[in-house]
Amino acid sequence: QLQLVESGGGSVQAGGSLRLSCAASGFSHSSYCMGWFRQAPGKEREGVAIIDDYGRSAYADSVKGRFTISQDNAKNTLYLQLNSLKPEDTAMYYCAAETPRSWVCTFPSLSLKGYWGQGTQVTVSS
Repeated sequence: QLQLVESGGGSVQAGGSLRLSCAASGFSHSSYCMGWFRQAPGKEREGVAIIDDYGRSAYADSVKGRFTISQDNAKNTLYLQLNSLKPEDTAMYYCAAETPRSWVCTFPSLSLKGYWGQGTQVTVSS
């Protein structure tokens, strides 16, 4: 059973930084698609960043140049570095994983087929 545990959320002022972590266990396949989503109160969940087992990544336009997704395969951990944070980045951030992955790692496929963590809250004040 695939399990994901997020950590690293918190409260920061605008312009600050955070690093989110997602510890994964139970992978049985070498191919995967992993990523981060977020959901603010009253809004739909949106994809933030994704990465696959080849290291190919993609980002939402709203976070390009500010957020960086990375992975440490030795530690089975996914990271999301959040820089230049804005109040509109305030949301619950969720880690998701699909393994084996679909032919292409995309936000929709991961959203539909992925396993989910419990989330970690990020709050950015102005």
